Amino acid sequence: MKVQVSSSSDALLFYAFLALLVWLPLPLGSNRWWSLAVFELCTLALALGWLVQYLRGRVVPGPALAGAWPALAILLGVLAWVAFQSVALPVSVVDSLSPVAAEIHAWAGSHSSLSLNTSATRSAALETLTLILVFALCLVLVNTRERLRALSVVLIVSGVFQAAYGSVMTLSGLEYGFLVEKEAYRGVATGTFVNRNHLAGYLEMCLAVGIGLLLSDLARDRAPNWRASMRRFLQSLLGRKGLLRLSLALMVIALVLTRSRMGNTAFFASLAITGLLFLVARKRLTRSSLVFFASLLVIDLLIVGNFFGVEKVVQRLQETSASTEHRDEVVQESLQIVADFPLAGTGAGSYYSTYPGYASGVVPQVYDHTHNDYVEFASEFGLAGLSLLAGAVLYCLYLALQALFRRRDPMMHGCAFACVMGTGALLIHSATDFNLQIPANAGLFMVVLALGVISASAQIQRAPSSA
Repeated sequence: MKVQVSSSSDALLFYAFLALLVWLPLPLGSNRWWSLAVFELCTLALALGWLVQYLRGRVVPGPALAGAWPALAILLGVLAWVAFQSVALPVSVVDSLSPVAAEIHAWAGSHSSLSLNTSATRSAALETLTLILVFALCLVLVNTRERLRALSVVLIVSGVFQAAYGSVMTLSGLEYGFLVEKEAYRGVATGTFVNRNHLAGYLEMCLAVGIGLLLSDLARDRAPNWRASMRRFLQSLLGRKGLLRLSLALMVIALVLTRSRMGNTAFFASLAITGLLFLVARKRLTRSSLVFFASLLVIDLLIVGNFFGVEKVVQRLQETSASTEHRDEVVQESLQIVADFPLAGTGAGSYYSTYPGYASGVVPQVYDHTHNDYVEFASEFGLAGLSLLAGAVLYCLYLALQALFRRRDPMMHGCAFACVMGTGALLIHSATDFNLQIPANAGLFMVVLALGVISASAQIQRAPSSA
């Protein structure tokens, strides 16, 4: 799949942005202090580089950034809220917003703030800024159709690498993660992540992007005769579409090999829901669309899935019970944190240091995360911060759905499909896991949200012919 990108003054920044997206999942999902620092430094450097180009008059923001101002305003509100959580405040202010936090600070003799762990919250503020910059960089750098296709292809290639690497490690028995032998989740695919569920979450979003790209290339009209129909079929089988279809199959194989219950459920549920929305939005069913979705649901699930062990995923679902899972106890105990700190939370990034005070001792292992993104965000950010986060996501989804139903541009349809499906899959998966606490997955999630804004923005121009 050869992709051309416009040779403009920000082309180097665009290539660096793509390289960063490929790098993010490699060092254990960037979920280590050093890899997170690399992520933050590189993103800040890219943002500063674009800002310098803008001040020198060499680049312009483009229509996507203008259309995203409500989402950006909300996200900046989230950043301001996290910063507010970490600063020292008058005792009366803390007592009015978070009485329990005021009591804890008074008992500990510490500076009064909304956060119970100010150093962790300040680190979370920097990570929040980084994710907002990823969202903004995607909007300003992906400003041509060629770049949109290039971004999609790079994300698919990254997903295929993770899928191939994870599958080979599992099927061969080598069991290596990122340059070191795996200590956990042996026998299941994890790619370069530590947790199989995080590989599943990453693949869900890459698959959404791949399906969206393939949809943008589907024929929009009926073939005039059987020869033309056969020609289209052979082109789709042997050409670029065939390679893309093979890439999707490889990622589905790896998704099944993760044995992630909610990962597989989220993928097929989001595919079915978004596919139905796509067919309704088209208002006219075509053979190519029906065959395409049928092949995804039937061929991947029944043939590829059965060959590589989808029955083991089903078995895990059937064997799930309260006696074998402790996530429900962790969620219940974490809900008590939400009850004690409903409005302001305990401070972004503070869950790992707050939860031990609420653990009943029933759960044998230590949990740094809730295994439920909604509960964790509610406990750390409070309902005020959670509402802001939900507002930004819902606005991007609204724009994507608007593009899906109102625009007639095939590429924008595919872009909107990727946003709706990718966002939907991760929102479903977040009910039982913590993908959004992993920098690589959170960063890709911001890119997927940006695709929703791009799909609804003014017509993206083609790159100059001299590119």
